[in-house]
Amino acid sequence: MRFDVIVIGAGAAGMMCAAEAGIRGRRVLLVDHAERIGERIRVSGGGRCNFTNREVGPENYLSRNPHFCRSALARFTPWDFIARVERRGIAYHERDHGQLFCDDTAQAIIDLLRGDCDEAGVQWAQPCAVQRVRHLGVVGEERFEVETDEGIFRTTSLVIATGGLAVPKMGATPFGYRLAEQFGLPVVPPMAALVPLALPPEMLAQLKPLSGVSVAAAAQAPPASPEFREAVLLTHRGVSGPAILQVSSYWQFQAATGAQGPVHVDLLPGEDAAGWLAGRQRSRALLSTLLGERLPRRFAQAWCALAGGDRPLDTYALRDLEALGDRLNAWSLTPSGTLGYAKAEVTLGGVDTDALSSKTMEAREIPGLYFVGEVIDVTGWLGGYNFQWAWSSGWVAGQFA
Repeated sequence: MRFDVIVIGAGAAGMMCAAEAGIRGRRVLLVDHAERIGERIRVSGGGRCNFTNREVGPENYLSRNPHFCRSALARFTPWDFIARVERRGIAYHERDHGQLFCDDTAQAIIDLLRGDCDEAGVQWAQPCAVQRVRHLGVVGEERFEVETDEGIFRTTSLVIATGGLAVPKMGATPFGYRLAEQFGLPVVPPMAALVPLALPPEMLAQLKPLSGVSVAAAAQAPPASPEFREAVLLTHRGVSGPAILQVSSYWQFQAATGAQGPVHVDLLPGEDAAGWLAGRQRSRALLSTLLGERLPRRFAQAWCALAGGDRPLDTYALRDLEALGDRLNAWSLTPSGTLGYAKAEVTLGGVDTDALSSKTMEAREIPGLYFVGEVIDVTGWLGGYNFQWAWSSGWVAGQFA
């Protein structure tokens, strides 16, 4: 059985690519091993799918080559996907930081993609496991042979849209990385990203009673991380919440370069904490009482214990209050690791972008072989950016495969 294009992986990027190739009149087969398609879409955004963000640019992505994503994002923008959502009559709303969600369920996005594929004449093999992929060189126009449990298929173009290692319970596998290596393409070592961070036992022992407490803060992972001003959540294993998930990707990225350091949390963002404390130096109130005006009371008490004690403010020297203020604006946490792929939103690393064309997503040295979506070394921020990369990279490959 011969096809012009075979796409392996019926997630966000794979369905987008398959539909676009089909629109061009290509005979497309979409292969996926899962019983149900789009499970990562289905559970995203609390079941409402944060399908894109109004503000998307290369600065919202991490990669060894920060410019690689620029071309695809410019050619298929958030507005292009929003137009498709609106054309299907899918109601949506905007939340903080430009994030767009379905009003109803994420199933609407899955139905959109499935509908586009069906209208474009895409054929399906699902559930269907891939056993082996062979490079035929060029036999007529057939370059690849895909052996599956539904038979052997040959194709001119092969698109790998198998995602990364995040959320293994939904079927994540290293298939895409192994295939890239099979064809001689380098792979940037994958790591869990957008993931809660674990804390060392000595710090966890003091913070563990605060599990479930959330603090409005700003977090960053110096030296390169932006500051993310969102909630920080204390858990029984460490720290989580949107601000921590964001900086976790940068913390992991730094590990790959040998420059991993502590994470800094500003507990009073926008406030000169040293000046604020100094202005209250004559107060007889306990430090934790004052901090309790700005922070959850239980958290304020625990933080004071970590900082060395809790005394009336008028017993502190000015230099001590300034030092405490500096710590409040840059509370230093040294994670012991992450909670791994089971708790990660996405995977950092992947197929090295140096091996791919940013204009087509095609492997430079293997004509007809394409990679799209999370399997590539492009990782977005939390907030719809990874879905936008799936739409943009899938769309681009669909124009050429």
